[in-house]
Amino acid sequence: MNINDKRGMSIRHNLPERLRETTRTLLNTPTKRYVAAGSALAIAVLVYAVMSQEAPIKPPAPQPIVQGQQLRFPAGHPQLALLGTTEAKAAESITLELPARLVWNEERTQRIYPAFAGRVLTLNADIGQSVNAGQVLATLASPEFGAAQADTAKAMADAQVADRALARHQTLFEADVISRKELDLTEADALRARAELARAQARTRMYGSSANTVNQQLGLAATVKGVVVERNLSAGQEVRPDQGGPGNLALFVVSDPSVLWVQIDAREADTASLKPGTKITLTLPNFPGQTFDAKITATGDFIDSNTRSIKVRAVIDNAQRMLKAEMLGTARIERKLTAGVLVPASAVQLRGTEHWAYVQTEPGVFEPRRVKLGYEGLQEVLIVDGVQANELVVKENSLLLAREFRNAQDDAKPHTSATGSAAPASSAGQK
Repeated sequence: MNINDKRGMSIRHNLPERLRETTRTLLNTPTKRYVAAGSALAIAVLVYAVMSQEAPIKPPAPQPIVQGQQLRFPAGHPQLALLGTTEAKAAESITLELPARLVWNEERTQRIYPAFAGRVLTLNADIGQSVNAGQVLATLASPEFGAAQADTAKAMADAQVADRALARHQTLFEADVISRKELDLTEADALRARAELARAQARTRMYGSSANTVNQQLGLAATVKGVVVERNLSAGQEVRPDQGGPGNLALFVVSDPSVLWVQIDAREADTASLKPGTKITLTLPNFPGQTFDAKITATGDFIDSNTRSIKVRAVIDNAQRMLKAEMLGTARIERKLTAGVLVPASAVQLRGTEHWAYVQTEPGVFEPRRVKLGYEGLQEVLIVDGVQANELVVKENSLLLAREFRNAQDDAKPHTSATGSAAPASSAGQK
């Protein structure tokens, strides 16, 4: 251990002893002890006084009061800045916004289902491929269809035999060998054979088989010109007739995507504006800032009992093929009006089965109004009764105003002996 280490240990060892010696020197007389105690007491009193000081209490802001059916705020009340108002505008026209969906044009669409059970042999078309009417999209190996082909071949053979028998009997009848009755029976047999042949040929021809051979190959052909927009088939797949029909996927869907349908769900009150021939504008979230024109071609004659809506169909041109089936959008229809005012949708509150709005009759004075709606959109609401044009309605924080109205009514109840005049306002102030 060097000299510096020894010196440091000596200083640390003697430090407590030096502090005790200094304390004895400062407090070695009663006078010094009294002075030290007084100083400590003064410091404690000062700290307590500082810690116990309270901020000055501000007087509470005057509260709004109810006068009749109006709520009156004092001038300069801080909540007045939160109650945004707007002027009710006389309504000349309104834009109806209805949910819309793009679907295939069913007048130019074919859904192909299996008519016979079988296995896929070849696939001749894929999604996005253009096809013509009569083009075979796939071929199935189908024993059931082979049986239909065999029936056609048998019917043809029977018809040929019946025709030859009829020719012989006609010759024999002319030679007076057979009677007229036998000739008539032979003619009837020939007619039945021809009818059976026609039936069998029509059946096989309906499914695309025009040859008289029995090869058990069923061709799935398109009957419309268009584009393969859906394919649910692969090579070697087994198919059955019970896999077809509504609720099941079609093997192929061929459609003309240059013209699409727009399916619109309209409300009962909007039917007068949705007549065939009416032009509409379609907007889609995938194409912001763009609009597409369409024309209504059909309107349903019944109301859906579950949704209380009416199905409306429009046709839209899609020559550029920008639009895709099953896209969701909004159909906008201009509707002319003869009465009513337009206000923001946020200005109207629904309480039970009634609609209410707050009108600012003068600065700081608000009045609840029961209103009747003619149309309720996402952005604007048409009021046909309860608010006049150019009146100021509260469009922001109307729920806050309703709460203040209710609180003011509760505060005024102990000071009023009669509740007749306050009853209408009370019901109006309820949330």
